[in-house]
Amino acid sequence: MQISDINSAGALPALEMTMRFAAQRQKILAHNVANLNTPGFIARDVDPASFQKVLSEAVDKRRERSGSAFGDLEWQGTRELERLGRDGSLRLNPIKAHAGVLGHDRNATDIERLMQDMVENASVFRAAADLLKKQKGTILTAIAQRV
Repeated sequence: MQISDINSAGALPALEMTMRFAAQRQKILAHNVANLNTPGFIARDVDPASFQKVLSEAVDKRRERSGSAFGDLEWQGTRELERLGRDGSLRLNPIKAHAGVLGHDRNATDIERLMQDMVENASVFRAAADLLKKQKGTILTAIAQRV
């Protein structure tokens, strides 16, 4: 393994992709909260299960291609998830979110559901960040030849 392959080894690419997804989704969810009382506002979101499927398929393809857990993740975009470059950057294209009960102002955003989505999404980001930090720390320790 080359030194340049360290950033594409193990779970690092999957964790980075998960963090990118969660960060962009949090912006979408925050936009929904900011417009909660806007008459006629239609909340938008992306499906985390769809992202998880794309990520799972990319990891499986990498295993088939290299026979191990090394190499970049190659994934196909979807309607909601667009690949921007080989560096792992992505863009989310949100669609109409699940609506709650339509209010008198023609707004069907459900605040409880929205808050739940935000907490779950933030938890995913935090877990991925913690795991990424631990993985990078292990790599730095190995490079420094410390136990």
